[in-house]
Amino acid sequence: MPRDRIDQIGFRILKELQNDARLSNVELARRVNLSPSPCLARVRALERRGVIRRYVALVDPVAIGLGLSVFIQVSLERQAEKTLEQFQSAVGRFPEVVECYLMTGDSDYLLRVVVPDVQTLEKFILNGLTRISGVANIRSSFALKQVKYDTALPLPLIDKAPPRTGASFAKREPKSAARAKFHRRGLT
Repeated sequence: MPRDRIDQIGFRILKELQNDARLSNVELARRVNLSPSPCLARVRALERRGVIRRYVALVDPVAIGLGLSVFIQVSLERQAEKTLEQFQSAVGRFPEVVECYLMTGDSDYLLRVVVPDVQTLEKFILNGLTRISGVANIRSSFALKQVKYDTALPLPLIDKAPPRTGASFAKREPKSAARAKFHRRGLT
């Protein structure tokens, strides 16, 4: 597999693993129409290249008492490299921040914060965010309802041809027989 290119089998592997990372290698190989050894080699290659970064369990935040999801826009006093690095380093230490993006537009950063309640959010903002050097403005928006949450990335269209099995090979006619049929029908 070339370093910068992923083929159709690679994309099929990624699709299957995004949907269920706990698939056994044997089951994954069956689903992508490979034998287990080459399938495992391809998965390991995708891991080494950093295409597959890690495997995780997705936990329901409400089930563990983290029912409040908040999007926070943060503007900094200056967009100097040192200020950006300090902010990013500080935010990385807060477990409540589950996503952080450097943005274009009105704010410099967009954070997604998950907390149990408004009181915890208040403590996080007052004792955490506002104490980061260089923070000029903070605006929060509460998520009322999660309409869509998908961790699987949209992959390029994957060849929809059904996998070939031993049974399909048995039904094939030799090329000479197929040519003979076309010749009899006047198609050659």
